[in-house]
Amino acid sequence: MGCGLGKSEPLLKICHKAISAALLIQRWYRQHVARLEMRRRCTWNIFQSIEYAGEQDQIKLYNYFGFLMDHFTPASSERNLISHIFRKNEICLDTEWERYFCYKSIEVTKSYTGPHLTFPMTFCGVSKLVEAFKHKEQLHARYVLQLLGETWRLLRTFPNISHVIACHPKPITICGDLHGHLEDLLLIFYKNGLPSSDKPYVFNGDFVDRGKNSLEILLTLFGFLLVYPNDVHLNRGNHEDHIVNLRYGFTKEVLGKYRVHGKKILKLLQMIFSWLPLATVIDNKVLIVHGGISDTTDLDKIARVDRQKYASALRPPKMKVHGCMTKMNENREREACGQVEGRRRVCSLTYHSSAPDHRHDLPRRSLNNTPVCSKLDLSVDEKLNSRCRLSGFDQARCELKKSDSYLESKTTETDLDEWKQIVDVLWSDPMPQNGCIPNEVRGGGCYWGPDVTEEVLRRNNLQLLIRSHECKQDGYEFCHNRRVITIFSASNYYEVGSNRGAFIRMGPDLVPHFIQYQASTTCRELTLRQSVGWTERSALQALREQLFVHRSDLISAFQEFDPSNKGMISVTHWASTTERVLNLGLPWRVLRPQLVSSTQHGMMDYQQWIKELSITETQN
Repeated sequence: MGCGLGKSEPLLKICHKAISAALLIQRWYRQHVARLEMRRRCTWNIFQSIEYAGEQDQIKLYNYFGFLMDHFTPASSERNLISHIFRKNEICLDTEWERYFCYKSIEVTKSYTGPHLTFPMTFCGVSKLVEAFKHKEQLHARYVLQLLGETWRLLRTFPNISHVIACHPKPITICGDLHGHLEDLLLIFYKNGLPSSDKPYVFNGDFVDRGKNSLEILLTLFGFLLVYPNDVHLNRGNHEDHIVNLRYGFTKEVLGKYRVHGKKILKLLQMIFSWLPLATVIDNKVLIVHGGISDTTDLDKIARVDRQKYASALRPPKMKVHGCMTKMNENREREACGQVEGRRRVCSLTYHSSAPDHRHDLPRRSLNNTPVCSKLDLSVDEKLNSRCRLSGFDQARCELKKSDSYLESKTTETDLDEWKQIVDVLWSDPMPQNGCIPNEVRGGGCYWGPDVTEEVLRRNNLQLLIRSHECKQDGYEFCHNRRVITIFSASNYYEVGSNRGAFIRMGPDLVPHFIQYQASTTCRELTLRQSVGWTERSALQALREQLFVHRSDLISAFQEFDPSNKGMISVTHWASTTERVLNLGLPWRVLRPQLVSSTQHGMMDYQQWIKELSITETQN
């Protein structure tokens, strides 16, 4: 027995060494994964900060042009140009719209090899359309206008809030943002099946912008909507807005694909977007909206809103008053829809929130809390002149209105309340803290907390809120004690490998089941380290582009800390100044090694750094 114990001692030592080695490997691996996760989160923050800053810039730009429209003289050519681009929703007779969008005069030539559509649409017809888009074929303009016209007529019969019943043999599929990623939609159909009476779908807005195939997604969804109007449900998103489309690519996409009839298609889509329902409710228990809610969200009011008035949710409508309507150029009248009955004017709206006082010190402004001009200390003339100087416009061009025919009109409380209800539903985001404050990061809607979720769900006898609007790394995310779900269906949204897409299957038990996917085969072949490195390089490049765009402001700000004009500032001043100029909320000291090539004793040559940014931008 003694000999047996002696032989086991070396074995125990070997086991001990093996366990120690395994623990060391495990510790190293955990540290390695933790570092990768930190890099991934930092990359994510860069992408998201740039995205939200862009949305806020879009709102500021639109508010600026809206201000010019309200204060330029009626005869001004600049006003006509701005009005043509940013014109409000026009009220025309149905017969005039039908005449303007008539497709019958458009001939389908024999050289056309794409799909041919017949109406009423059938499942076979829309299936062929999906196959054609899968093979990158383009639908003829005649069929596009015909399909969009049928969609417009159908949507006008829908209520603001769609009600759906979940039954056992047909679970409901809920999809989030697609943003022109046709490959994601096709992958969803491959994994889950095409929409049908046995496979109902809810698509929760943001079908367009950013991606290259927004129009194909719309035509596919509208085709299934026409075939299964009771089983395919489309909610409006904040990107179903013709003003937002000007910045984020959808307008350019349509005009590029349909050079002759692109403007008509866009005008018809503008009308369709305004008729999209605002929410969907499943079994009177699950609320689905694109953005979210606020402490003033009232589903009864949302159900009564005249939604088609808000072709763009960026600005509220004004009441028509005598002598306040502009006269369109006769040629433009014929081009648009004939005799226009009226045109709604818009103004800014103060967002009344319960935000803490320190939130008002933030430099970012929400769409909802933009001050009304009458409440400003500056006069209208001073305000416009100031904005002209900031934008580089010639002072002489900023001529204010003098004519009595453009009297300022007042917005009714009902109009403002309706507009706010829509903006909150389309633009809002959840936050972990209680309360409801203006969304000063996006510039529109609000941030709402768990207490607001509980109150709105309790008041409407609901148990769950499903929303989209935010890209999530795993395609979905719970928050607010699992009472709120964010679902996002566009994988590789920022860059290949940046995020998964996901959709929800929900049966009669109303328990969400998540299906994740990655549309890119390239990403599936990458290791975690390669994927993080790929997206990190892309994020840093996007950040360098932002720095390059703001180089003049950065130089002026750096010079405040360089009174002797030596071209050198401390790294601390570089980090704080860069954040002050770009206002992206990023950890600049952590990012400094990736953005600044060299430093000496805590100092850096900012002039050389700006030159390096210029060289990098030129090479790209």
